[in-house]
Amino acid sequence: MLIDIGANLASHRFDGDLIEVLGHAKTASIERIIITGTSLQESQAALDLCTAHAEQFPQMLYATAGIHPHSADQFDPQSIASLRSIAEHPAVVAIGETGLDFYRNLASPEIQQRSFEAHLELAIELKMPLFLHERNAATRQLEILKTYRDEFGDAVIHCFTGDRKTLYKYLDMDLHIGITGWICDERRGLELQRIVADIPLDRLMIESDSPYLLPRNMAFSPKNNRNEPAFLPWVVTGLAAHRPETESEIIAKSGATAKNFFTI
Repeated sequence: MLIDIGANLASHRFDGDLIEVLGHAKTASIERIIITGTSLQESQAALDLCTAHAEQFPQMLYATAGIHPHSADQFDPQSIASLRSIAEHPAVVAIGETGLDFYRNLASPEIQQRSFEAHLELAIELKMPLFLHERNAATRQLEILKTYRDEFGDAVIHCFTGDRKTLYKYLDMDLHIGITGWICDERRGLELQRIVADIPLDRLMIESDSPYLLPRNMAFSPKNNRNEPAFLPWVVTGLAAHRPETESEIIAKSGATAKNFFTI
């Protein structure tokens, strides 16, 4: 069972041909897609996509609800009430995308941390898993997670691109790891290629992060240079090149893990 745990289908880059994109995914045997919520507006849009296409694509589309650290400056006390309302819909299966990003600091570290902690508390309140982002902020993110670890349940580090030391710290905290087309990049993905076999198979999940991170190992290049869930098998191929399991084994186990993680 191929499950894409992170696709930004609410992006404007899918305006006009989303039905075609979902059809491509179905043809590529993508059975479930989790649409990522990255702001209040996009979290609502992700949920709206799920409900609007539920009849044509039954049990295929789910969503997360959260405010990405890049958008954390929109966070205020009312934001959590709005996210709670979105997250109470049965199609919403995780809180996030949330976390810390000190690489670009599009929002201040202080507001990012307040937003992150509020998301953690919401996930604890609603007993929902967490969909986490982190870039150049592992030390502080791990400190915050450690404070709450006895209270929240499952969490996945989405689009992991860190080093071995950071990977082991997340694994020691019993977190799951999401792998994208970064594993297929012969320029930026070399460190991930060296360490990806260290991720226990039952902690591994797969995501397109479309429309971003188009796998560079693809046999063709789409004219619009846009990634989409249908290209997830190329991520599996990239993973299998650096792990002991076959592609079929990776698909079966990661799919089962995602199904249990998100209760879908």
